[in-house]
Amino acid sequence: MRKLKIMSLLVYLVFVNNFSAVAADSSESSVLAPMKNSPWGHANDLSINYKPQKLLYDLTTSDPKKLDNILDRVSYLFKLYDSEMFDSSIVIIIHGEAIPFFAIDQLSKYKERMIRVNSLTIGTTIEFRMCKAAAKLMDYKAQDIHGFVTMVPMADAEIVRLQNEEGYAYMR
Repeated sequence: MRKLKIMSLLVYLVFVNNFSAVAADSSESSVLAPMKNSPWGHANDLSINYKPQKLLYDLTTSDPKKLDNILDRVSYLFKLYDSEMFDSSIVIIIHGEAIPFFAIDQLSKYKERMIRVNSLTIGTTIEFRMCKAAAKLMDYKAQDIHGFVTMVPMADAEIVRLQNEEGYAYMR
């Protein structure tokens, strides 16, 4: 391990010394100037056409910003699959601390988010499924949850079933 650290340090020092010498000796210093802050160059930009997939998102957060992040990711992913949307399926499994977002009695608090969630389910292959067992622990029944959500007996069992029996990829 120590040899690896020493070798890494040597490579770094050689790189820095060579870079400094080239920059100091070059009449093209304006060309090299951007490299000062980016000694490894810039990232490559790949253009990939993603095939539609079957994905499940495990939603447990009570943080509205994290919910928004998942909704952004789901929405963008669906747009990537747009031309072949019926070959894709995105299921969001709701359990734990995420349940109150979807409760009718919390509509005034989360109305804008729930309008967005509902819109994601219209004319798409995006579904929201909630753990009935976890909802029951919070004193919620199916009639207490928005109509764009489907209740399933248990989140963990549904996640395992979707992965093992229907070939869904797990996303967190």
